[in-house]
Amino acid sequence: MRNLLPILILVWSLTACISNKRITYLQNLPGNEEIDLDEFIPFAEVEYEYILQPFDVVDIDFASSDEELTKAFEFQGSRMMRQGGGGGGASDIFYFTGYSIDKQGFVELPKLGRIEIAGLSEKEAQKKVQDAINVYFKEDVFVKLRIGGIRFTALGEFNNSGTQIILKNRATIFDALAIAGESNILAMRNKLFIIRQYDGGSKIHQINLHDRALLGSPYYFIQPNDILYLEPMKIRQFGNADNLSSSLGLIISIGSSLILLTALLTRNL
Repeated sequence: MRNLLPILILVWSLTACISNKRITYLQNLPGNEEIDLDEFIPFAEVEYEYILQPFDVVDIDFASSDEELTKAFEFQGSRMMRQGGGGGGASDIFYFTGYSIDKQGFVELPKLGRIEIAGLSEKEAQKKVQDAINVYFKEDVFVKLRIGGIRFTALGEFNNSGTQIILKNRATIFDALAIAGESNILAMRNKLFIIRQYDGGSKIHQINLHDRALLGSPYYFIQPNDILYLEPMKIRQFGNADNLSSSLGLIISIGSSLILLTALLTRNL
């Protein structure tokens, strides 16, 4: 039993102490070309261009020197909600003031009716709406169309899991991590899964947050409707990051008490 205490201490050391290499972002990993500080890292050769999908929310604005023309293409109160930031908070504003693409890929606009824009890029969809409005008016009425923010879902070892919205037209994986509360100490940062939506289906991609080469990866930028999932380490079964030390400390305390009790009983025999 005397040899049990060093073994317990060794187990404690191996489980309670998590190497910095398992929690540090953007390292130069062995086997990859080393990337020095201040070195320019070009974006991935794959050009980022999001394709609109059913159930996306797009923001469509109309502008003209004649305001009476633009009023005909706006839902009542939508401009007021944009200017006032109303509608359940700034993070939800596009849900209330934007246009939702239906299951068939159409948006329904006042006066213009149903226009199919799913399967198009933002620029292509904007041109299609612009062509539709040019049929009605010879005067200049300009159309601006954009995605109503980048919506993504964070699951697993995040401090703030759930659906989040970034009010930008481009955001990195680290923007998403910051909004999702970053990952806690028990997350497997080398196994971040991205479930990405494509035309007609989904794909699961895996990235390594430890790897500095991520900056040149096609998954460095997130896309609307991405689902991010971080697996926990196996040590997670002992508890979360806050109570892990106390849980293992309790195990060591019980083990030490058993050793002491055994030693006393042995001495009295």
